[in-house]
Amino acid sequence: MGHVEPRFPNLTVEREFAQVVGRYDTEGQTDMETMHAVLSQRENRYLVRQMCWLFSVERLPTYVLIPRDQSDWDLLVDTIRTSNQSDDLEVVVGLRGPLASPERCGGVVVPVVAFDQLYSFQRDDLLAAIPIPEGVDEGDAEQFRRSASELLDRIMQIADNSGSIDEHRALNYLSVRYPAIYATALAAHREEKSLSAVEVRPSRLGEPEVILNVVFSYTHRRTDVTEKYFVRVNVSGEFPFLVSKLQPYYER
Repeated sequence: MGHVEPRFPNLTVEREFAQVVGRYDTEGQTDMETMHAVLSQRENRYLVRQMCWLFSVERLPTYVLIPRDQSDWDLLVDTIRTSNQSDDLEVVVGLRGPLASPERCGGVVVPVVAFDQLYSFQRDDLLAAIPIPEGVDEGDAEQFRRSASELLDRIMQIADNSGSIDEHRALNYLSVRYPAIYATALAAHREEKSLSAVEVRPSRLGEPEVILNVVFSYTHRRTDVTEKYFVRVNVSGEFPFLVSKLQPYYER
């Protein structure tokens, strides 16, 4: 999870873009609105392919994105922000390849990711889409959103989560595909408990598959007693999936 930023890889592409812009009426448009309008045109697809599409995590350049299917260049164009919305997010699912050449992205050398899926949304839209747990009335919906927001922030900031290792992939999958973790966060906050740790451990059920236990620890703010819950995620392939639902975790 992170942000996609279009960049000119060199002066040649930048000047070509400027010449193309001169053919359009862009009165009143911001620079990003102009870029989106121009690159959205089918006749300018060649420019889309020449651009560097840089994916950043926590403001740090992390990957250069290219589509595995040539028809998916439009997904990259749709990530261009036409307004200053710092809470926008992109979720990328794909295969990491070798380092990009320095010429590919104006001297930035990071791995190339060939993506199969690319989702763009606002952070608030993701939180609003999480189903409100049963038994929570509309009056408590705002409390649920706050709990979910805090948990999402923790997951995104854990150990420089770049999605490059299985542990990160399991966490990112749960954050956008498994609403039960947010319902548990709300229940814990209602019982005066704080999220004290998120750990990812290999499951004994793994071999020959790669199955991970994601453990959420909640500690009572007054008694200091900790309760743990875990969920199993299979990360053997490109697309993670749930193996077992969230349940209490007991140390062995």
